[in-house]
Amino acid sequence: MPDLFMEISNKAVSRLPYAENGQYKVLDTELKGFVVVIGRRKKTFAAQGAFWRDGVREFGARKKIAEVGDMTSREARAKAKDILAAIAKGQRPGETASIRKGAVTLRQAWERYRDAHMIRKGRSPGTIENYRDHMERLFSDWIDKPLARLGRQPKLVAERHDKITKEHGPYIANGAMRSLRAVYNHARKANTDLPAANPTLAVDWNQEERRNTGMGAVDIVGWLEELRVFENLIRREFHLLLLLSGSRPTALKRARIDHIDFRSRLLHIPRPKGGEDRAFDIPLSRAMIRCIIRTIRIGRMLYPDQATVWLFTADSKTGHIEEHKEDRADLSKWGNDLRQSYRTIAQSTKISKLDIHLLMNHAVPGVNEGYITRDKLLSDHLRQQQERISAAILEQTAKIENNLALRWLNSIKIVLPIAQLHTQAPIKLAA
Repeated sequence: MPDLFMEISNKAVSRLPYAENGQYKVLDTELKGFVVVIGRRKKTFAAQGAFWRDGVREFGARKKIAEVGDMTSREARAKAKDILAAIAKGQRPGETASIRKGAVTLRQAWERYRDAHMIRKGRSPGTIENYRDHMERLFSDWIDKPLARLGRQPKLVAERHDKITKEHGPYIANGAMRSLRAVYNHARKANTDLPAANPTLAVDWNQEERRNTGMGAVDIVGWLEELRVFENLIRREFHLLLLLSGSRPTALKRARIDHIDFRSRLLHIPRPKGGEDRAFDIPLSRAMIRCIIRTIRIGRMLYPDQATVWLFTADSKTGHIEEHKEDRADLSKWGNDLRQSYRTIAQSTKISKLDIHLLMNHAVPGVNEGYITRDKLLSDHLRQQQERISAAILEQTAKIENNLALRWLNSIKIVLPIAQLHTQAPIKLAA
């Protein structure tokens, strides 16, 4: 009797006649691979499928589920889905999934990349955490699978990139794939049996545009007025110093008291982006020194214990500001917006591109520029340039009708926002 096609249900199966000779199959029209095998005396639910790799059929398999009557068709269909999913992954029914001895898994490759490359080369904790999040969250279902599987099936990587783009956005999707690319390339050096082509070559990368969120000189007036009435005084000074220094927020949040050299007018950044090898000193303008002195005095009042160690103190586990983001309704620009603003204002002040690179600790372009010794320029030339940038920023306060902003910015005393002067509202101590 030829095979039949129908939607398998308890009622439909009960009506099927037994085979006169041998057996015949009934294939489900709802779930491909779910079948009922009918013999001369019994009817049996089963799942059958095939595993294909690189266009070649490696094996076919059929697995008995249960006798009709011992299980409903709905229960059998659910079991069939699990069996078919295992076959699709290359696992034969009844076999326990196992990894060939010596095959490197994604977890092993990631941990080796983390320990042997990132930690050894002094990558920042934030960078390591980003990689960990990508590997252990976005690729959690791959983490204990052989890395070679991704190398042989780059389509899986391309599909995952599409999935992450849809669920988390284009920038996170691209970032996750860059992390996977780095881990795979590092693993390939010690595991030559891995496919040579990195599976991320199959990714159709999302277009990324530079976020142009920086301010120009004309925008500074409104922003300073927003910042002036900020209730958290330590965070107020933190955002101001971000703008005056052009620093990355993470580096400044971890600034310690012993990193400040008032005599040489320098702030040392021991672990910037790029690790300890990129450590550098920020020359301090007069406005930056006033900002730092105000911050130290506020910290000693609010958090005396933390203030012995940290510049930007907070009631947090670390003792310093951990989260620098603000409500845009309270402060329109923060974080890397201020780094972009610093770069924009420096350019409008006609500071040379090379000096801006040195002040912001960017990699210096060109062979000849690479011979410049940055430390020899700090005490004189770069500090003068820093003074010019600070002056260009603070001169905008002259355009503010009242002198409250000037009073704050030109003082080393603690100046309360006008709202607190009038209402004596308590200082907010958010970290």
